[in-house]
Amino acid sequence: MLWALGASFALALFNVVLVRFIEAVVPPTGRFIEVDGLRVHVHDSGASPGHSGPPLVFVHGLLGQLNEFSFALAGRFPERRVVLIDRPGSGYSQTARPQTLTEQAKIVAGTISALGLDKPVIVGHSLGGAIALALALDFAGMVGGLALIAPLTKLVATPPKPFDDLGRRRRLALWLGAWTLGPIVTLLRAGTTRDVVFAPDPMSPRFWSQAGGLLGARPSALLAAADDIVTQPRELPDMMARYRELECPIGVLFGDGDKVLDPASQGAAFCAATPGAHYERIAGGHMLPLAHPAECEAFIRRVLARLEPCA
Repeated sequence: MLWALGASFALALFNVVLVRFIEAVVPPTGRFIEVDGLRVHVHDSGASPGHSGPPLVFVHGLLGQLNEFSFALAGRFPERRVVLIDRPGSGYSQTARPQTLTEQAKIVAGTISALGLDKPVIVGHSLGGAIALALALDFAGMVGGLALIAPLTKLVATPPKPFDDLGRRRRLALWLGAWTLGPIVTLLRAGTTRDVVFAPDPMSPRFWSQAGGLLGARPSALLAAADDIVTQPRELPDMMARYRELECPIGVLFGDGDKVLDPASQGAAFCAATPGAHYERIAGGHMLPLAHPAECEAFIRRVLARLEPCA
């Protein structure tokens, strides 16, 4: 027993040092604003006289952070204001209480208000797609359109590896795991990240540093991601029943080799049942913003083209 306690203490101490190392390698790149008492990290290109058309707000997925967009995609829109948000519990934003889709959508709405954005187009990737949908359902007047990239639109019975373990453990075991073996196991699973999350696309060697992937190995990120997974069954069924309420232009883009979310059920079926939703597929996997930024840019511009003639 004493040996186990000593080993756990040593691992926790190692993780404190590891977190400091990770945050030195991937520091915050934006600024912090307070939304409903929560500290939110945003990267905002700012308003400029040269900007035209609706702003873009990017919302990332599970265990992600805003660097996934700044790495190769967000800079492709110099003509308009671009805002990248670290979701609650991810990157450098504080965890929401509760850490639910609804609460995170509320935080995104508060961020939009705090920055004075007028009906932006929300670009949501993966779980960020579900939050974008929750935002459009609960704050319809604030959203100009949705550009959803490999979005979560319906409940997944069994999350794929490497996410499945996060939703199966009890809270105490999860907390202990996050502060002992969790970060090491996450980094050792780099091959799984490549073979499941990215495949059939290659994973950039700069994913962990410049694209910020290391931030997802911190205990706080693992715990927030576990909450993200646990709350989905409580919210997604009700959201699915309301999709016909959506009125803004919606585009959905999937990679036909996506191993994380099924393009047919999460993309094609959603668009078939949702007014104004257009479905597109390209050759690729789940991490399209990193692996196919040019195709994602073209997709987002097609959503913008549907919106701007009506402005």
